[in-house]
Amino acid sequence: MDDEAVGWRAAAERALYGSDGFFLREAPAAHFRTAVHASPLFAGAVAELLLRVDEALGRPAELAFTDVGAGRGELVAGVLAALPPAVAARVRPCAVERAARPAGLDPRIAWRPEPPAGAVGLLFANEWLDNVPLDVAETDEDGVARYVLVVPATGEERLGAPVAGADAAWLRRWWRLPDGPGARAEIGLPRDLAWARAVGSLARGLAVAVDYAHVRAARPPLGTLTGYRHGRVVPPVPDGTRDLTAHVALDACAGPDAVLLPQREALRALGVSGRRPPLELATADPAAYVRALAGAGEAAELTDPAGLGGFTWLLQPVGVAGPPL
Repeated sequence: MDDEAVGWRAAAERALYGSDGFFLREAPAAHFRTAVHASPLFAGAVAELLLRVDEALGRPAELAFTDVGAGRGELVAGVLAALPPAVAARVRPCAVERAARPAGLDPRIAWRPEPPAGAVGLLFANEWLDNVPLDVAETDEDGVARYVLVVPATGEERLGAPVAGADAAWLRRWWRLPDGPGARAEIGLPRDLAWARAVGSLARGLAVAVDYAHVRAARPPLGTLTGYRHGRVVPPVPDGTRDLTAHVALDACAGPDAVLLPQREALRALGVSGRRPPLELATADPAAYVRALAGAGEAAELTDPAGLGGFTWLLQPVGVAGPPL
């Protein structure tokens, strides 16, 4: 019932992915802007990463590219377009999304609710984990961490039972709450498990998660849960009318040999630079100068640490040497 208080994980699951949930009904690009929507340079950088993974794998006969949390397939389509034709012919592209397949998507792209098992290649999850529902904890007057319950129709909250079991163990290890009332944490265990399942779908290759993130040494004291609708920040009411998102404890998700990098650093390693073109080009080839200047502006947006460049990349190799950056 919408007027009964339930845990945040259950409320967000229904609001985002229920029978009439936000992500099954709405196009994400209508409500928030990701790096994929900001510039084709992002898809080009992911294509470059796929080429490096291909080289590390010894150029297999079939090369998987799996886009987890694919939205309407914008990234996977952009990566296909950016690849050399000879490589694109070997790629097995797959969009992983719970919404229905959009009309007009390239027929080469498979559309699935889960990543294909046994893939060899690159699995890429851009702003997926932040939408994996989780429970919220808050300390009461005695400093006891309790589950936060929410009324889906209104967003009104109250404290429920003490956090226990695996959730309590996760908090002790990854997000230790300070003494005193009112401190909040977002219990990231469902995201750890979701990421482990995604990584486990790869037989060999590289898994990458990209999200706004924080690490154990600098958790936000009041959490990060918020809502987005039509490009604006709105209260996180789990009524199905808005995106619900919380930053990701990516260090908790990371497996052995994983690397965490700022997006700014990752994209620069893949050839995305905000450097302005030389002024001499304006005289020699004005049209090329304008194009290069526009590309530099887009690159600067993707790598701006105060904006999209503030994302963190989690790179997890599977059966290969370290990330090819």
